Amino acid sequence: MIVRLILLAIGFGLAAAGGISLIAYLNYIPAGLTILEYIMFIFQRSEAALLVLGLVLITGSIYWPEKS
Repeated sequence: MIVRLILLAIGFGLAAAGGISLIAYLNYIPAGLTILEYIMFIFQRSEAALLVLGLVLITGSIYWPEKS
């Protein structure tokens, strides 16, 4: 049970850091980037991987079966 809480906390931290960084990059859209260019830029950044990894850890900590 404690491992699940630790994974949930780590996943939340990674997802929050990645999500905030991606939201901060939205400032590039008014600077002349199109939506397609923005999406291509996001796929090249490591923050997108942090967001995905955090979401995977959160989902895994919630739905991974427990050994009884």
